[in-house]
Amino acid sequence: MDIKSRKNTKIMKLLKITSWLWLLFIILTACDSKSKEVQIPVLYNQVGYITDGLKRALVSPDVDEFIILNDKEEVVLKLVPDAPLFWELSGDAVRKVNFSEFNQPGDYRILVKGKEYPFSVSQNPYTDLPKAAIKALYFNRSGMAIDSACGDKWSRAAGHPDTVVYIHSSAADELRTEGTVISSPMGWYDAGDYNKYVVNSGITTYTLFRALEDFPDYYASLEIGIPDFQDSIPDLLTETLYNFRWFITMQDPNDGGVYHKLTTKKFEEMIMPKDAVNDRYVVAKSTSASLNYAALTAHASMVLRSYGEDFSQLAKEALEKSVKAWEWALLNPDVLYEQPKDIETGAYGDDMMDDEWFWAASELYLATGKGEYLAQAKRFYSKPKVPNWTDVRTLGVYSLLDNRGNIPDTLWTNQIEQDFFILADSLVSLSQTAPYGVSINVFEWGSNSQVVNEGMVKLFAHKLTSNTKYLDSALSDLDYILGRNATGYCFVTGFGHKKVMNIHHRPSAADGIAEPVPGFLVGGPNTVVLTDCPDAQRSLLPAKSYVDLDCSYSTNEVAINWNAPLIYLVGGVDAQLGK
Repeated sequence: MDIKSRKNTKIMKLLKITSWLWLLFIILTACDSKSKEVQIPVLYNQVGYITDGLKRALVSPDVDEFIILNDKEEVVLKLVPDAPLFWELSGDAVRKVNFSEFNQPGDYRILVKGKEYPFSVSQNPYTDLPKAAIKALYFNRSGMAIDSACGDKWSRAAGHPDTVVYIHSSAADELRTEGTVISSPMGWYDAGDYNKYVVNSGITTYTLFRALEDFPDYYASLEIGIPDFQDSIPDLLTETLYNFRWFITMQDPNDGGVYHKLTTKKFEEMIMPKDAVNDRYVVAKSTSASLNYAALTAHASMVLRSYGEDFSQLAKEALEKSVKAWEWALLNPDVLYEQPKDIETGAYGDDMMDDEWFWAASELYLATGKGEYLAQAKRFYSKPKVPNWTDVRTLGVYSLLDNRGNIPDTLWTNQIEQDFFILADSLVSLSQTAPYGVSINVFEWGSNSQVVNEGMVKLFAHKLTSNTKYLDSALSDLDYILGRNATGYCFVTGFGHKKVMNIHHRPSAADGIAEPVPGFLVGGPNTVVLTDCPDAQRSLLPAKSYVDLDCSYSTNEVAINWNAPLIYLVGGVDAQLGK
């Protein structure tokens, strides 16, 4: 993601304060005017509804009758919407419609105010969606050509083999001096840019491992259409390992420290990978990168062991690397990432690392059983929050709760479990009362990733309890992403009736193909930055502050850490409801 969207933590805090002041102004304006913007008559899941699942839509306040027509123009259902509810973040009121009683598979149309809106009902409406979301990662592979057999019209030449990568001055020491050449191939381009970042890869790759662990049968049977598949392992694991094998190269083998990122000095222009040929560097070791690395490699060692002898060596190597990264962090506990003067790409700066310490200690304890790591996990524990790259504590919570029967301190694990369900229940409660049926109430960078990560929290709560309230609320989050939101867009490229077409993604902008690479979740509404497309008309209302233009890095960029929880969410919903 571009540098403008990757500020250091202090700058982000200032931006958040500014955005909250701006939001207050917007809310007061919206409440006064009740929004003069044109309101969409009906908002709904444009990809489809599960036959036996909950089915919900929203209509504008002036719609008094919700009608469903079949392909013969016959009325098959007629409902009166609920009373209007105003949402200050969208500046409008909506009426909820629950048509879950309608469970006949087929293609239909919603009729409101004389206009028809197509939708479908089926047992497996989402099967293509997780495939596309995973394959979007394949399309973002560094160092590999995308062939036409797997890539269709989005085939392209390879770029960035990264077999010649230079040690930047910020990363140099006596054993690896400035300009030393190392090799760090494979991996995914992080977002709309062509760089690779350890911190963001940590949460991304963990989330995909988590999907494999929580829904193993589902992903074992899901065929993606990638060139290096193996019948014996899930395609999702194959794709995830393409990034993980790059990730483990980012450690200095001499001291165990981990480089913060692999990057050019400046962002490349909007060109294809093969044309982006500027020198690449590994930049600065950092404590946050090293702890992310320690956490992910420890977790990967456990996941890989479960796939048999073929992965035993990689699992062993991963755990050894994890311990080395942890030991480096112990010796260098406060090495914050500072952007070098000649580097302008994404910073991923973070000056609060208790969450990284907790996550790494938790994973190392689970991987080794050593009490020293458990003691550190207890030391750095605090209540979980919806995860993102700046706060990864909940990743450790997921892992601990998934293995709580193997942890001797039941009082501590009971407290973690209690805290986790306070979080999950609060999200469910918000979604049940919110006009738009979702938990999100702040629109910052990657607001759509906030929605899908909230859905992931709920699905994990469902895994632990089988309580359907969590699954229902997660499905409501998916409805939002797929069209039941204040913009009316389906936010996943290649899907829906109101499609996102102009994503901030270099290959999609430069390949000469009208349709963007499919399967990407775009960032979504954002009020932190409003001026990335100066000539664009953009709503000042937070839930509508989105434009489908490739210049809008603040709302229309894509990122691997946004696709990962989408994959978890839609795969989890499909696994449990699409039967």
